[in-house]
Amino acid sequence: MTASRFLRGFALKKAGLPGVDINYACAGEGPPVLLLHGHPQTHIVWRKVAPKIAAAGYRVIAPDLRGYGDSGKPTSDAEHLPYSKRVMAQDQIALMASLGHDRFSVIGHDRGGRVAHRLALDFPDAVARLAVLDIAPTRTMYAQTDKEFATRYFWWFFLIQPHDFPERMIGGDPEYFLRRHISGQVRTEGAVGEDAIAEYLRTYRNPETIHAICEDYRASATIDLEHDEADAHRRVAAPLLALWGAKSVVGDLYDVISTWKEKADNVTGCALPCGHAIPEEAPDELTARLLEFLSGSPAQG
Repeated sequence: MTASRFLRGFALKKAGLPGVDINYACAGEGPPVLLLHGHPQTHIVWRKVAPKIAAAGYRVIAPDLRGYGDSGKPTSDAEHLPYSKRVMAQDQIALMASLGHDRFSVIGHDRGGRVAHRLALDFPDAVARLAVLDIAPTRTMYAQTDKEFATRYFWWFFLIQPHDFPERMIGGDPEYFLRRHISGQVRTEGAVGEDAIAEYLRTYRNPETIHAICEDYRASATIDLEHDEADAHRRVAAPLLALWGAKSVVGDLYDVISTWKEKADNVTGCALPCGHAIPEEAPDELTARLLEFLSGSPAQG
């Protein structure tokens, strides 16, 4: 066990799960809350939020998704199944079960929100509450793709290209790609400091990480859509909070609440004054909304 350098008061641990080791940070006592990060971040994206949630009386677990950070990077297959959101959700169920939690709240940003959505569909009894940050449903976003979305979210279409084209392009200068990707989505100056960039880059330079990230996106454009199509009739039963950045692409291009009302029975939410990286750009506003939601209080603004 090691103390986290980024999440104050958190311990870093590793869980040996079926098929993958998952790196995670944990702290606090109380109702369990699972925090899932997105791309190109790791669990440290929650560094400004997780300690406050723990201090408010919750047991907080923040893992690196498979393929990301210091978690394992399993070999993929032709269908990209090992990086499907279904398998990633199974990782989180196994992780929480190993910690003694069979029912918990889930908060997911970006890719983590997509894992969280699948988790709530496949394991409805496990999810007490679900919050998704700056995403519309994957199937909806692909179905409504136009020139504006394809231009502003170009990596959705670049990273899904066949192996090993994007891997080689990113691998030629991973720092350039990482910095450009982050700066293109953040609208709050100073929100992502050099210490965080350096930590993201530490694992992003790993060719296995780059390949796993591409597999994550390839899965979203293939097998995840098949799973979503098969489950088009199913709805999230847990209360769902949708938050998005008022200055983000998702906020610009989608009626976020409406997209989630097509997928869930009980949806609330609002925009926050930031770009895409809500946990880093608007941590105080986000924490307030999440604590409101986790307590069962109204979360609309």
